[in-house]
Amino acid sequence: MSMPLHQIEKLVGGRLCGQAECLIHSAAPIGAAEPGQITFAEKGPGLKRLGQTRASAVLVPSGTTDPERNLIEVDNPRLAFARVVATLHPLRRPAPGCHPSAVVGQDCRLGANVSIGAGVVIGDRVTLGDGVVLHPLVVVSDDVTIGKDTIVYPHVSILERCIIGERAIIHSGTVIGSDGYGFVQDGGRHHKINQIGIVRIDDDVEIGANNTIDRAAFGETWVQTGVKTDNMVHIAHNVVVGAHTLLVAQVGISGSTTIGHHAILAGQAGISGHLTIGNGAIVGPQTGVGKSVPDGQVVSGGIAAMPHRTWLRLQPILPQLPDLQKKLRDLEKRLAALESPTAPDV
Repeated sequence: MSMPLHQIEKLVGGRLCGQAECLIHSAAPIGAAEPGQITFAEKGPGLKRLGQTRASAVLVPSGTTDPERNLIEVDNPRLAFARVVATLHPLRRPAPGCHPSAVVGQDCRLGANVSIGAGVVIGDRVTLGDGVVLHPLVVVSDDVTIGKDTIVYPHVSILERCIIGERAIIHSGTVIGSDGYGFVQDGGRHHKINQIGIVRIDDDVEIGANNTIDRAAFGETWVQTGVKTDNMVHIAHNVVVGAHTLLVAQVGISGSTTIGHHAILAGQAGISGHLTIGNGAIVGPQTGVGKSVPDGQVVSGGIAAMPHRTWLRLQPILPQLPDLQKKLRDLEKRLAALESPTAPDV
């Protein structure tokens, strides 16, 4: 589709400086944009490239001027660009209907305009809201509820009794409702504790590819409104992930931990069980968290990259650190004694 700039101006709530009837057919990054496309530039490096772009229009911060270009001034160019992309490049949805190869169980309730792809298997007593899309080879087990306009991509499994909210997006390969990791040892053997809870995912959540979200031992594993997860994230049983939190690639959260709202867990962060990560807290990449983190605190612990030879020299030192710390404390005590006013003259 194509849109004139005056319509895009209204869409983003901006201020147009340029040709109102200029037609835009697509969006692209500033370095790759061509005539007929729109891009965006933020303060800093982006604005420095403004004079080089071939785009027909640019979304820019308020107060930016360039008489040679069509500009739309907005408060947040990246957000405005996202809205334009969503309008010019809408998500393709399969036509409503149920593919002949799909299997639908008994006593299911399907809303209007539901799309069920090839090879989908739906258990008994499943509820699908209006506009739900189940792409091919999705499995939805008994007594699952999925809210309206949710999209589930191929090879996703949503297991029994789990609850998915509205407008959720669940990417390929994700498993929701797998058993939590619960065992008790007796006589040298590990005996399984049946996991009888569920997973609840609230509205406007996006789950990346190949996530695993375990059902609770009892009660709920709860992913709250607006959470966005990257690929290969693991959320263990009885975890609560607060609203609008970001979980980046390969994050692992152990059982019964609570993550506050608007927190950020960077790539490969590992969180131990039964902790609380506060509202707005940030955990850096490859950081192992073994104690609770207060609201708003930034913690990190990943080892910085260094020359390989330096890393090899460091390896034998690391196991000696406890002993070195003890020796250092002894030296500090001896030095303090020598520097004391009552110490004998030497």
